[in-house]
Amino acid sequence: MNSSLQLAVPATRNRAPVGPPFRRQARSRLLRADLLTVIAWASVSFAVALWLADGGAAGFSTPAGSFTALGIVAGLIGMDLVLLMLLLVARTPLIDGAVGHDRALEFHRKLGKPSLYLLLAHGALVAIGYGIAEGLDPVGELVALWLLVPDMWLAIVSIGLFIAVVVTSVVTVRRRLPYEFWYVVHLLTYAAVLTAIPHQFSVGGLFAEGTWQRWYWLAICIATGAALAHYRVLEPLVATARHQLRVSRVVPEAPGVVSIELTGRHLDELAGSGGRFFIWRFLAPGMWWHPHPFSLSTEPVLFDSSGRGRLRITVRNLGHGSAQLTRLKPGTSVAIEGPYGLFSTAARSRDRVVMIGAGIGITPIRALLEGTPFEPGNATVLLRGHSEAELYLGDEVLELCRRRGATLFHLTGPRSAGEHSWLPEPAVHSGHRLASYAPDIADADVYICGPDAWARSVISAARAAGAREEQLHYERFDW
Repeated sequence: MNSSLQLAVPATRNRAPVGPPFRRQARSRLLRADLLTVIAWASVSFAVALWLADGGAAGFSTPAGSFTALGIVAGLIGMDLVLLMLLLVARTPLIDGAVGHDRALEFHRKLGKPSLYLLLAHGALVAIGYGIAEGLDPVGELVALWLLVPDMWLAIVSIGLFIAVVVTSVVTVRRRLPYEFWYVVHLLTYAAVLTAIPHQFSVGGLFAEGTWQRWYWLAICIATGAALAHYRVLEPLVATARHQLRVSRVVPEAPGVVSIELTGRHLDELAGSGGRFFIWRFLAPGMWWHPHPFSLSTEPVLFDSSGRGRLRITVRNLGHGSAQLTRLKPGTSVAIEGPYGLFSTAARSRDRVVMIGAGIGITPIRALLEGTPFEPGNATVLLRGHSEAELYLGDEVLELCRRRGATLFHLTGPRSAGEHSWLPEPAVHSGHRLASYAPDIADADVYICGPDAWARSVISAARAAGAREEQLHYERFDW
């Protein structure tokens, strides 16, 4: 059956302070996102423009030169896109704070196939162009380049590595592979880039000393490598050493669901991250190398002014990796990266807020509810589960709603079919829609966290109710 629990704001409650100017914050963030998009595409144009400025257009004077020139252009654009892909996964605050981690990864994936096709076209067109000039077929030319030209074999190896990475990243293929295998193969992206770089500077004098091209490509290669080294390696090591997190206890919350409590230092630096996620590595035998993306399920609790305190994540047994976490021993050290993402107050654009969570996706909603600013009566929380037992941390959410003056609905019951599949079947039959629970949703920020298909249904319902794209904030589980 469907159950709905609604809490009204007590008339005697003191009103919470008004939050920050969210509309101005949203405009600033969207402007930064647009600026980053312009810079990204400008870098592609700039790479080609520099080649033309250094006399590249002269290659189009003959058939052989035309093929070679087109191949060079394809290679320049393809390599520029590859470096953009690496920057998108470098977890830099500039990109993460403007578009969010999920959207950055979405762009990263979309660039994968075009980059590969351009690099393949680069190799094929250059082989055809050189072959015409030397009277060889393309295959014979490739063999000759492999045998006779220094560093060319590295470029061919690089193409092979790129093919392996892109093929294993296709959704239908990735779902069939163990995560560990896919993760190791994906690390080959760095090897593919490293093996592609030498021939750019040594073959044909394309980036000869004294040219602007040479300085441009040196600069962006060094900048990309530095960003990856700093944000993917150095910062996590510093954060792990600084916070000194250890597991204090593992608390069962429901069948297959546990809360992992950790203690550490300087946890005041992590306060206000409610909803954002961290990458956790539990330094136990057989587990230390496996990264787990989990959000905090509560704001850190500080023991003293020095920042010593306790924080908590809540996880569900969804496979071998998460099943191991239910057996963690107290005292286990923890490495940490983050926080990442825009599932937080940083994404707010309105004073009103609607938070919708299902299953284990309720836990980031609980943390967000605890920390994001709103006045009593300006927040609505919807929790979805097949039963009350699947409304994880539901009692804590109820208490927070009472304390902060939010309206709470429990939506339980069997799943419905069709366009309103995010709602339980009895609610749909009763004519309920999203606006039935949140009539002001068209003027509210909407935070959605839960299984992917369910979340897509909620997003569609929010759009139908009048919410615009900048108001929709969704935390993905499948990246």
